[in-house]
Amino acid sequence: MKMASCTNYVFVSLIFPVMWLSFSTQLVSGKGNKNYVQEACSVTRYRDLCIHSLASFSTLAKDSPSRWARAGVSVSLSETKSAAHYLVTLKKHRRGMQGINKVALSDCIECFLNAIDELHKSLGVLRTLTKTTFGSEMADLKTWLSAALTDGDTCLDGFEGHKGKQVKLLQNRVSKVTHITNNALALVNKLATTGLGSLPNS
Repeated sequence: MKMASCTNYVFVSLIFPVMWLSFSTQLVSGKGNKNYVQEACSVTRYRDLCIHSLASFSTLAKDSPSRWARAGVSVSLSETKSAAHYLVTLKKHRRGMQGINKVALSDCIECFLNAIDELHKSLGVLRTLTKTTFGSEMADLKTWLSAALTDGDTCLDGFEGHKGKQVKLLQNRVSKVTHITNNALALVNKLATTGLGSLPNS
């Protein structure tokens, strides 16, 4: 019985350090990934939203400004498409959207379709960045992302002063998209200031 007890002790004493090493590595890895996204989002206006929406990109993006910019625009495009679908569905069912609200909703949908186009173009450029045209590419990206932001603001302007539960839900949804796009623009600005050195292996 003593032998069995001793054997179990040896087994536990041998495996515990291995388990602890693995657990410690996971902690360090998780902490490292968290630090990556926190560092990337430090330049954004809506930092908590940035961290929440981009945390899953940490392992891939790490400390690459070009990858973080691409991730930011990708998430912005996804959120904009989702919001556009929501707006189209809202118009189709017309729940609480009559009269002036109906007109504002139609204008809002048009704004979002424009934003989707601008974000598509932005993501396409970020996927094929080149050193020779980096300056002009950054200029185009800033123009398109700024336009996408304006589209969101224009949508919100159309509902200014309007009341109703459905209007409030719409405003919250659109505001979130504009905040995410604002963060994406900040990440692109960071890439532009970082310069050509961030491009290799991006």
